[in-house]
Amino acid sequence: MKPSNAVVYVVDDDVSVREALASLIGSVSLNVECFASPQEFLRRHSRDGPSCLVLDVRMPGLSGLDLQRELTRTAQPIPIIFISGHGDIPMAVGAMKAGAIEFLAKPFRDEDLLDAIRQALERDQAARGRRAELARIRGRYAQLTARQRQIAKKIVEGRLNKQIAAELHLSENTIKVHRRRIMERMGAANVATLVHLMEQLT
Repeated sequence: MKPSNAVVYVVDDDVSVREALASLIGSVSLNVECFASPQEFLRRHSRDGPSCLVLDVRMPGLSGLDLQRELTRTAQPIPIIFISGHGDIPMAVGAMKAGAIEFLAKPFRDEDLLDAIRQALERDQAARGRRAELARIRGRYAQLTARQRQIAKKIVEGRLNKQIAAELHLSENTIKVHRRRIMERMGAANVATLVHLMEQLT
């Protein structure tokens, strides 16, 4: 199921290709925005929801591969589907190794492109979910005091309350209080859950 705020971005210097792709993508009730160059895309696009990029390989100035490298350096890379009338195997392999979803040679079947777009949007939606969850975990972790973070690390390492108390020169009751607050603030019902949450922070 595609989210209603999903957007497919198209970057191609050929206006006829942009219009044809916009018509095709719009025919399956997807939002689409077109750009004539990678530079225009970098200036104007905004990612408020799940999205993907249908990108021509060869264009004047920045190429599609140049844009891929630029986007890979960002904190939130966008799934890319390359389309090309001049692609070769090494180029396709390089693009895929760099994380592209698909590399389609023109002319391609409409359904092949639409399938790739669906896959890309699903992947981006899942990635956004993971980033949101990680942000929530980091927010909870930020609520811990320096001492609680120290104790949480030892809990995750499998230390018992009395062992932690001895190592930190604190009473066992103090460790119990800190332990309870750590579990509450991290939203962990048990040690296994705390371990899972802490692992995602590393």
